[in-house]
Amino acid sequence: MHNSRNRFYFKHVGVPLLLALILFVSFDLTGLDVILSDWMYNTTTQAFPLQHNKLFETITHKWARIIPNWTGEAAIIGALLSFIWPRFKAEKHVKMMAWLEKIRVAPLLRFLTRHRRDLLFVVFAFSITTGAIHYFKSHTSIYCPIETTLYGGIEKQKEWFENFNLLHDAGKGRCWPGGHASGGFTMMALFFVARRYRWRHARKLMGFALVLGMVYGTTRVLQGWHFMSHTFWAGIIVWFSMFLTALAFYGRARLDPGIELKPAPKPRTPTLVPVPQAQR
Repeated sequence: MHNSRNRFYFKHVGVPLLLALILFVSFDLTGLDVILSDWMYNTTTQAFPLQHNKLFETITHKWARIIPNWTGEAAIIGALLSFIWPRFKAEKHVKMMAWLEKIRVAPLLRFLTRHRRDLLFVVFAFSITTGAIHYFKSHTSIYCPIETTLYGGIEKQKEWFENFNLLHDAGKGRCWPGGHASGGFTMMALFFVARRYRWRHARKLMGFALVLGMVYGTTRVLQGWHFMSHTFWAGIIVWFSMFLTALAFYGRARLDPGIELKPAPKPRTPTLVPVPQAQR
């Protein structure tokens, strides 16, 4: 059991911290971000590729938000609906329950009730992650590449740790970490739900979230709205926000595939009791 716990925290905390250290040393302590952006920047037109492409902006920035936004909204609606079915009493709401069964809404309500914790986890995970991203944006006040003097702007380019303020707003810059990339990475929440149930496709969900976050972030890099490291840092911050929230909701035993679980007891839900003919 002790070895299982060590492996669990090494994989979920130690490895991400190591990746964060590598990221810090390779990008934040060097000029690699600027080198990559310089390579993409066209000095003749004084613009980044696709910087002024409205169709690209619409597809990759506005439409792309649909996936995380709809996921979060569906989780909120589902969590609210999950409280409805347990309110029904078989002896008091026979006709209503029968009608819900007839229109096939009752199975959905029962499903939402069974998965209320998962729905609430997604809602809280999205909210906490969004809050963490906004905290770092406001407490580092880093400007985007095209806002800096390097690429035609008026602001000085800085690294996040040069401007970090733990308790107070550091300024008006809002570019670090990548907010758009973090929207894609928030889909990691589905990975933790799948891990709770030992779903064999859990890693595919993680891969989907990582690819989505990288695509969201890279498109903004091509437009000059972020340095490449902003996307990687968004992934690190989202991971820790999601992991700590999942740990609080489910506990290590539910998230550690090395621990064999006993079947969880099913929540009590009202059952429709047939009414005798004489009472109808």
